Amino acid sequence: MRIVTLRILGALVAAIVLAGCNQDTANSVAPPPVALNSDAMGVFCGMNLLEHPGPKGQIITAGRIDPFWFSSVRDTVAFTLMPDQPRDIRAIYVSDMARAKSWEDPGATNWIDARKAFFVIEGRKQGGMGAAEAVPFGNREAADAFAAANGGRVVPFTEIPRDYVLGSDTPGDQSQQERPAIRTN
Repeated sequence: MRIVTLRILGALVAAIVLAGCNQDTANSVAPPPVALNSDAMGVFCGMNLLEHPGPKGQIITAGRIDPFWFSSVRDTVAFTLMPDQPRDIRAIYVSDMARAKSWEDPGATNWIDARKAFFVIEGRKQGGMGAAEAVPFGNREAADAFAAANGGRVVPFTEIPRDYVLGSDTPGDQSQQERPAIRTN
């Protein structure tokens, strides 16, 4: 009887462990991006994204059905760095400006995984809210061409400086004065 109970208990523990592994595998697949639409309101500004030029961002979390929308890529990156924001991020998408119609019309469906994009930072182009922007591209050649035309430098997602997205509001200004670009309270 005791051996049967131990076997049943062992089988139960194994089933729970395997179920947990399968759940982790299912959650590791990034959900697809959502097409930009008239319902997309910026998390920080509360404004409709379609009213602003330049690249946009969306973050999909496990704890929310709709994505968090951002009127600029800078705000998208800042969200990932703020300790009081959700940590259950499943996907981060940004406008692929290599496939955008124009700066005024960055596109509704040309999203790229932010962690795979190339970003032009410290350039002259301002984002949707008139602040310095991290302009994303799906390929290095397009990012290099944009940087040559608009100034700045090309970096991957992991190398966007924290101070660049959380600091100064002026494009290309890396002054000593640090003003938080985003208020969270």
